[in-house]
Amino acid sequence: MPKRKGRPVVHAATVLALLAGSAYCTYELRKDQQAEVTVHTVTDDAPSASGRHTGQQTWERLNDPARTVLRDDKGAVVATFTDGARTAALKGPSRTFGEPAGTGTKVVTDDWVRLLPEPWTKGAQNQQWFKDWFKDNYGSQQDDVFAIAFQYVQGAPVKKDAQGVPYAGDAVFGPYKPDGVDRFEQNDFYDYLGIPYTFRSGATMQPHQDRYRALDCSGFMRMVWGYRSRFPLMATDTAGDGLPRTANGMARSKTGVDIIELQGSAPWYARPKNTDRLQPGDLLFFKMDHRTGDHIDHVALYLGPDTAGHKVFISSRKEQNGPTMGDKGGVSRIDGSGFYADLFRSAKRL
Repeated sequence: MPKRKGRPVVHAATVLALLAGSAYCTYELRKDQQAEVTVHTVTDDAPSASGRHTGQQTWERLNDPARTVLRDDKGAVVATFTDGARTAALKGPSRTFGEPAGTGTKVVTDDWVRLLPEPWTKGAQNQQWFKDWFKDNYGSQQDDVFAIAFQYVQGAPVKKDAQGVPYAGDAVFGPYKPDGVDRFEQNDFYDYLGIPYTFRSGATMQPHQDRYRALDCSGFMRMVWGYRSRFPLMATDTAGDGLPRTANGMARSKTGVDIIELQGSAPWYARPKNTDRLQPGDLLFFKMDHRTGDHIDHVALYLGPDTAGHKVFISSRKEQNGPTMGDKGGVSRIDGSGFYADLFRSAKRL
């Protein structure tokens, strides 16, 4: 983990155990109709109890976006690696994600989203760095991006590092402004931690003490992907390389791969007509506020379909005062005609 300085004041708090829904459903992956090239096979003899798929496996190249997939002996996709992206989508044991305090929605998924040590390129499955990574991560049940994200919803228990700094647990969006109605934004992961943070660029950012345990929408993504999963982070939208500070910076950054590009005319752009290219773990971007000109205002983490078949996400929002996949202030869906669905604009794969 990058260098950290200082320690926060530990606040006493009573937290509830994070509940998981028990509903179960299955769904089949949509068959990929893209062109396939360069096929070869490997054999995986690991026990199925580990969550790994056994038997003959086939590597294939697909287009739109350019990617490499691994299929099992029945033809089902068990891993996806996108050219230029570090996000790896791996199949594993099914899990249920829910947030009873905010919604009845549940996501039952066998997708495990992890980060590769470097961006994927065609043929990387033959390189030693990937073979080592794959051996350690395929079938692993260590916390992935989804598990980490849900460690900040309402009622999530506090977790502390070796220095006693709480790095997980129920987060808020931010404190109220003087009007008592709106909430302050610009609450990054180091505000949540309550400690100064030195970025790779050398810049050191100081936390706002009144925003301890607060994460705005982009701060939440930077906590999940950067501080916890170790994706490189920029101090601002312009200083350094990696994931920028704001939703607008992330949406327009050359970091990762644009899965759905901004369409239509500024400042409002257009809602995408097709979302089939999305995969769980993608960043979703929204245009929500006319006061910000052509800036993109909100970022979320795509979870995939819920048990009702809706495409849902988790993000940190003012209405819920923190990370949520809930319904308050608008249902967390990008399909249909709801508030967030109408304002969805683009997507990126890190």
